[in-house]
Amino acid sequence: MIEKFVMDNWPLIAVAFVSGAMLIWPYVAGRRGGARLSTLEATQLINQKDAVVIDIRDQAEFARGHIANSRSFPAKVFEERRAELEKLKSLPVIVSCDSGQRAGPAAEKLRALGLQEVYVLGGGLNAWRDAGLPVAK
Repeated sequence: MIEKFVMDNWPLIAVAFVSGAMLIWPYVAGRRGGARLSTLEATQLINQKDAVVIDIRDQAEFARGHIANSRSFPAKVFEERRAELEKLKSLPVIVSCDSGQRAGPAAEKLRALGLQEVYVLGGGLNAWRDAGLPVAK
């Protein structure tokens, strides 16, 4: 009986499986890179522990607008600027991009380079702007 049900309804079962996977994927992909901070948590970390915000977008994106006092460190130059990153080992680091999706893999690279306390800004610069927080140009 179950075999007949599966054989008769396999396309529906496949659609249900694929749609479920599509709903779960953003959550799974978004968890890459470790701890995510809300904009509130990020501002508290910046104000209370002098956290450094690293913006991993390219220079053109950074020039269009970035979190005030953030540092431009495109992910592709981490190795080249390793000496600068070494100086940040004792501070909390918040990694930012536009939406938070590119920041996860970059945060993993920073940890691999020896930074201990690395966070991802959930929602990235878009969430920062939506919260009405200051953006510099």
